[in-house]
Amino acid sequence: MPTSAALLIAADSPLREDVTALLDEHLRDMYATSPPESVHALDAGALTGDGIVFVTARAADGTLLGCGALKDVAPGHGELKSMRTSAAARGRGIASAVLEHLTGLAAERGHRRLSLETGAEDYFAAARRLYARHGFTACPPFGDYRDDPNSVFLTRAL
Repeated sequence: MPTSAALLIAADSPLREDVTALLDEHLRDMYATSPPESVHALDAGALTGDGIVFVTARAADGTLLGCGALKDVAPGHGELKSMRTSAAARGRGIASAVLEHLTGLAAERGHRRLSLETGAEDYFAAARRLYARHGFTACPPFGDYRDDPNSVFLTRAL
């Protein structure tokens, strides 16, 4: 797990050049692994919308290591969006650190529940394991989502 001295997680703009490149890579991977109708990832522009807090994880030298977002779904209910770690930073605990940061933000914002959608394909197995380690369990579709054999819906109480 990275130390706080080596890792800065803070609100950031998804429109920064390095962030946009990471988000574009994320979207390319989503479309390469899931049918288009099952891709629910947001592009950089959509991540600037109302009710969304976008954060990045950066090394002390400013290198982008990962990102994630918290979206308000309903009063007391938040959703994780656009969780992504750069290829060079995988396996270093960046995703866990971003997830813990966003979970704290959700609690600060008064959310009592935090949910997410991820893929059902093998490509997403590591993500599902990450969320399970952090207390997320299967749930029915929430918000505007509908049943989809390519989606896994997870939630946890805060």
